[in-house]
Amino acid sequence: MNSSTPAALQPSITSTSRGATAMPRSLRSLCAAALAGAVLLGTAPSALASSWDLDAGHSRVGFAVKHMTIALVHGSFAKYAGTVTLDDADLTRSKVHLEIDTASITTANDKRDDDLRSPLFFDVAKFPKMTFDSTRVQRRGADTLIVTGNLTLKTITRPVVLTVSGLTGEVKDPFGATRRGATAHAKISRKEFGLTWNKTLEAGGVVLGDEIAIEIDVELKKQAS
Repeated sequence: MNSSTPAALQPSITSTSRGATAMPRSLRSLCAAALAGAVLLGTAPSALASSWDLDAGHSRVGFAVKHMTIALVHGSFAKYAGTVTLDDADLTRSKVHLEIDTASITTANDKRDDDLRSPLFFDVAKFPKMTFDSTRVQRRGADTLIVTGNLTLKTITRPVVLTVSGLTGEVKDPFGATRRGATAHAKISRKEFGLTWNKTLEAGGVVLGDEIAIEIDVELKKQAS
């Protein structure tokens, strides 16, 4: 480099004992930080990672909401699909994706289900799907995972935290497929997703509670290698 170049602009170069040019210290530090960040964020699945499909025939995606402040109404979705990447070397590097057909909602009451499919609530003609994609998995004790992810309903995306427990080991079914199971629970505010319809009761209170309890039981089927 020309000797007239200011020293502050000249690259910092050192030599190894073998005469090769070494990486500048600042760049080495940056690379080390990036590598450490990748490990902490779980971006590099191990060789033990495996892919699984949610078996809708042996699972349930349900919910419950308070009705008139006195009782719980339960419902579920009949159609959904999902995939899970499980990393048994480090479960915090696992990932979850779930898609739910909003028109498949059922509460065992046809009129109420029609209302829920209408623009007053899910507006299924415009928004036929809601999705969940995990962004972080944490351990809590020996048998619990905290799965944080983005739930998208209509045009609104909000973070939701699932508490996952009871993840089983692998079991072979009579047809040779490998399966596992787990349960998950969460609570969300329906108003945060634009589901704001309500009516005030004469004696006080409202027809529908704001808090929705999510109840999920899943059976997973291992994808073929």
